[in-house]
Parts: sequence; C-alpha cells; structure tokens
Amino acid sequence: VLFAAYNGFAALAAAVIPVMARRFGLQASHLLNLWAGGAALLCFPLFADPHWLLLPMLGVGFAWGSILSLPYALLSTSVPAEKMGVYMGIFNFFIVIPQLVAATVLGFLLRALFGGAPIYALVMGGASLVLAGALVLRVPQAPAAPAAGALGAVGTERARAT
Repeated sequence: VLFAAYNGFAALAAAVIPVMARRFGLQASHLLNLWAGGAALLCFPLFADPHWLLLPMLGVGFAWGSILSLPYALLSTSVPAEKMGVYMGIFNFFIVIPQLVAATVLGFLLRALFGGAPIYALVMGGASLVLAGALVLRVPQAPAAPAAGALGAVGTERARAT
C-alpha cells in the first residue's frame, strides 16, 4: 500500500514540480522536494499506527518525482551541450554505484549497527535526503538568459552577432 501511495504522490508531483521549478528555480525546487522526502522518512519511527504512514508517503512521493527529473534538468544546464551524452552517462554511474553499494552493505550495516531493525534504514535514507538537498545548492548553474525582448532591437542584433 505504501509503495502504491508514494508512486501515486510521485505522479501528482510530476504535475506540480514544473510549476515549482518555474517559480523557485531548479535547485530550490529539488532542495524542497528532497527535504520533504527526508522529513517524511525521518518521521517514520514516530508513527505507532501504521495507517498514519500514508501521510509521510506524500513527502516520499514528491522526493521520488523530483529525483527522477530534476537532477537531469540541473545537469543539462551545467554542462556543454556538445558533451551532454557523455556527462549524462557519467552521471548515471553516480546513481548506479551507490545503489550497488547499498544493496551490498546495507544488510550488514543494519545488523552490525542497528541490531537488525530495518526502520533505521529509513532514518538513514531520510538523513541522506536532507544532506542531498543541502548539497544540491553546490551545483553550478548557467546564468539565466535574458527574457525575450529584454535587450531591445539593437541589443538583440548585437546578441545575435556575437
């Protein structure tokens, strides 16, 4: 049920995130979504009634929707267009390798550090999302292009000539 809930909220996020990105920018939108997901995962241990776990799935869904889209949008504004494919491929290593490491060592870490209690994997995930949200502010962004018509007729011609 929780899996279906956060995927449903991620579908809702797909409609909301573009509006957020236009209003707040890519970085701030991703930060807000990651922090919503982080807060949601961090609060899991606070719920005694499992029915209430649907509530944090809203944050997890928005984080998931953001994770599936905004990192690529951020990257596309930060790298040269002629090397986009190379950079996207390298970027995917930074998605797959942590997944492989987590799949390999998370069970051991849970047994060794947390007595086998899986709830702490969610807490670690929440803390990681909060940290990731803060780190997204370090991603360099291309300067904003001037709005159409902002330069005037002469400025536009000069901009085209350069």
